[in-house]
Amino acid sequence: MTNKEKIASLIFSNIKETISDLEMKYPKRNLPEGAIVTRFAPSPTGFLHTGSVFTSLVSARFAKQTKGVFFLRLEDTDQKREIEGSGDKVLEQLHIFGIDPDESYISGGEYGPYVQSERKSIYHTVIKDMLIKGLAYPCFCTHEELSDIRKYQEEHKLLPGYYQKFAKCRTLTDEEVIQRIENGDSCVIRFKSNGFEENRVDLYDAIRGHIQFPENIQDIVIMKTDLLPTYHFAHVVDDHFMRTTHVTRGEEWMPSVPIHLELFKALKFELPVYCHFPVIMKLDNGNRRKLSKRKDEEASVDYFLERGYPIEGFLEYLMTLANSNFEEWRIQNPQEDIFKFDLSFEKMSLDGALFDLEKIKSISKERLAHMSADIFAKNALDYAKQYDPKFCKVIESDFKYFKAIINIERDQAKPRKDYEKYSDVLAIIDFMYDDYYTELFNQGLEFKEQFSNNLLIELLEEYKNNNGLQLNQEEWFGNLKEMAVNRGFAARGKDFKKNPELYIGTVGDYAEIIRIATCAKRNTPNFYDVLEILGKEKVLSRINKTIDFLKKQ
Repeated sequence: MTNKEKIASLIFSNIKETISDLEMKYPKRNLPEGAIVTRFAPSPTGFLHTGSVFTSLVSARFAKQTKGVFFLRLEDTDQKREIEGSGDKVLEQLHIFGIDPDESYISGGEYGPYVQSERKSIYHTVIKDMLIKGLAYPCFCTHEELSDIRKYQEEHKLLPGYYQKFAKCRTLTDEEVIQRIENGDSCVIRFKSNGFEENRVDLYDAIRGHIQFPENIQDIVIMKTDLLPTYHFAHVVDDHFMRTTHVTRGEEWMPSVPIHLELFKALKFELPVYCHFPVIMKLDNGNRRKLSKRKDEEASVDYFLERGYPIEGFLEYLMTLANSNFEEWRIQNPQEDIFKFDLSFEKMSLDGALFDLEKIKSISKERLAHMSADIFAKNALDYAKQYDPKFCKVIESDFKYFKAIINIERDQAKPRKDYEKYSDVLAIIDFMYDDYYTELFNQGLEFKEQFSNNLLIELLEEYKNNNGLQLNQEEWFGNLKEMAVNRGFAARGKDFKKNPELYIGTVGDYAEIIRIATCAKRNTPNFYDVLEILGKEKVLSRINKTIDFLKKQ
């Protein structure tokens, strides 16, 4: 046994597998030619970031459209920052957005475990081999020694880090290392870099094309004292043995590329295709910055879920960020499933897209307007059950009635666009329910001051007795218009505007009086449909209630 083999055995006495064993255990995937294997690799340290939904959505789409595999790997090696249950929540929220990994620590798969802390033996097998080959070495430096190195580098304006002459433990003899391990000295394992800063390393990025970086020179830590790997090392090992073909991630990881390239080369692992997505940006006092967990509510997908933005609208917005030609496709295919659109790396932006909440609202209105009443009602109920008990009670009181309200001006070429998100709905239709109507009524009826109570009473009595409630919409409006004109209201707004002294108001003013009496508010969905759904008995009851109120004033 060589000294290096002894060092490796002292640290990893329980590791019997070799890299060759791992290669056989995790062979290349049997997939169609051109199939892409991508992954989403969140840390269980908090909420699901809006940018993470973007990354996972795009990664999943590239896998799906090429008949490949999209898997989720939980990167929990930084266990001090782990928040219990956050990994499960990430999977739950991805499912809400229709992003379901083909493989994960829940659904399983042939290339697991899918939690990094459970892959410890795989990392140890590779590191043991690296120690034997001289690609890595134990480092016994204390925090104080590392602090002194950093302080010296700062004072002399040198590149910070553990490298070259500053890599003290790199020059220890094998005998010294063996002695310190046998003494029980605590150590980390570092990768032995062969890079030179003046050299350049090339990368072909599927989105950005050919890029050059300075070579890595840092002897990075690849295993901590808790025997868990660092991100850089785990990423290389995992993506090799999980057979990731395309590493899809945010551009904030680009500075790490030289480290990863050197590790892949040293381990003789096939290099995956790197795809660095643009980061979602936000304007802050005129300056662009990354959408921030600390500063921006909308950085968390909870912001959109709690407010009831339709999933379809949010996903469509993300697709507009993904490919520059998506919006052109959407214009040509206004009601097509967005996943009929094939993404391409070439059409991805190189610059961080500005987050645009107004655009999300606009797209959401469009999606909700074209959604069937059945789906809208079901989605609204699902939302209300989780986030709005009052709304839930309203829907469940009569689901068929609620669906009829939602269906107002829906099933037509140009549907009405009342709703931006599910949390808007109750405030728009509350008057359709007696308890809410009474509440609105008691808050006061906003009739225009130009109309006296006596005139309002006369108009309401006349409308009620005229019994125009059983006509079709065209006849009903014609009847209403005739009554208005007979009472001195202008048939057209421009007539009133030209000679206001000749008229009491406009037909619109007349209709508003009936609307306020019936709905206790000025703005409602299509008034004829509202009257139809409320029914003659309830409409008359509300008009009578208003007349009685006016008589007491």
